[in-house]
Amino acid sequence: MNINVYDFDKTIYDGDSSVDFFKFCLTKNFKCILIIPNFILNYFLYLFRIRNKTEVKESFFVFLKYFDEIETIIDEFWNKYNIKIKKFYLEKDHTNDIIISASPKFLLKKITKQLKVKDLIASEVDSKTGKFKGRNCKGQEKVEQLLKKYSNIKIIQMYTDSYSDQPLIDLAEKAYLVKKNKIISIK
Repeated sequence: MNINVYDFDKTIYDGDSSVDFFKFCLTKNFKCILIIPNFILNYFLYLFRIRNKTEVKESFFVFLKYFDEIETIIDEFWNKYNIKIKKFYLEKDHTNDIIISASPKFLLKKITKQLKVKDLIASEVDSKTGKFKGRNCKGQEKVEQLLKKYSNIKIIQMYTDSYSDQPLIDLAEKAYLVKKNKIISIK
């Protein structure tokens, strides 16, 4: 099966969807701000290799506990923030696209459904607690999750904003680095 693979944040979405979602949630419930000191502490502990990336992200997504109807908040968020999907992506056919992202699947599944992409592979995070149900979908983990789901695929084009996606870039026939609205061929 021939596919195109896209990263999400800063690639087809102009920014970081998790950060934008947090800011949006702050407007709905100001208690979300209470997570910031613990998140900052965990981030510094990560810099000193005392915490791992997953633990830091869990300390961030703990703000989800302040919402009973997170699906409603997600709908409202995408109704407002869908304008941040980059024009180059909107102009493409998405029937053979797989979006692979480190962002939480619960956050991206509505927008990827609206965009009519073939599939979404993303970090499995509990939308009530912010706890990861598996590994953070980043770097080599993206390849492992893709190959676990699709054993017989060929990546025709890969779009990303970061060389942290090198394992996917290596599998692609063609690869592109997306910086703001500029698309640079890197393979």
